[in-house]
Parts: sequence; C-alpha cells; structure tokens
Amino acid sequence: MKDQTHLPTALTREDVTAQILAARKAAGMTWEALAEAIGMSPVFTHSAAMGMNAFPAEKAQALAKVLDLDPGAAELLSEPPTKIWSQAVPTDPCLYRLYEIVGVYGPTIKALIEEKFGTGIMSAIDFEMHLTREPNPKGDRVKLEMSGKYLGYNAW
Repeated sequence: MKDQTHLPTALTREDVTAQILAARKAAGMTWEALAEAIGMSPVFTHSAAMGMNAFPAEKAQALAKVLDLDPGAAELLSEPPTKIWSQAVPTDPCLYRLYEIVGVYGPTIKALIEEKFGTGIMSAIDFEMHLTREPNPKGDRVKLEMSGKYLGYNAW
C-alpha cells in the first residue's frame, strides 16, 4: 500500500465556505458588494457561498477570482449541494424568529395560496428573495419579499 501521509488533503465544500468568509472579511466587502462584483443577488450569493445553493459555473469562477480562492474552489461552488440543517429549530434569535413567523403564519400562507392557486406549493427552486430596509418612525423595518413559482399537486 502506498504511503498516504504526504498526499495533499482534498478541498471540501466546508473549506471553501471558510475561505469565502475569511477572504470577504479581509477584503472588507459586504455581501451586497460581493454580489455586485459577480453579477448576482446578495441573497443568492450568500446562500450559495454558505453551501445551500450551487453557483452557475461562470459565477463560481468570478467569485473565486474576486476573493482569490484556492484552485478547485470554483468547481466545488458549482456542484449541487446536499442541504443539511444541524438543528430542528435554530437557537440564533434572528433565525428563531423566522421559524416563529412560519409557525404562526405558515398555515395562513398555505390557505391563501390554495385559495388563489389551488392545492399546491410555492417552489423554492425557481425562487427570488429581496431584503430591504424601510425607514419607519417606530423603528426601521425589515422588508422581506419572496417570489416562488407555483407548483400544483398532480391528481393521482
């Protein structure tokens, strides 16, 4: 058997995510600036950088170039991810509140989708999301807009 103690370790998706976070911070770039530099939305750029989506190959190359990532990073960034959540309900307050919103308003959203479209779902594959800040005298507000393709259930 060949001695494998001196073989280079393979770059993992987690390694690339760590490189992105470190390089972005070192460059002093916001997610919006990074997204603009590669011609994508900040929402998709962050999601794909965190391993929850795959970049189109040319955008992965652009990101790797902008952040000077290791060779092979772009290839990993364009591979379809395996999405795994480590917690059933997150403990981070911001993420927990989003879960709370779905818990409280999810059945209402489902009922209204079915009323307007029929029995089906909003796709998160053909999906867009925008987050904006809205000034308000009571305190600035977070405006989160989501747009997903409607997919009707097929009758059996």
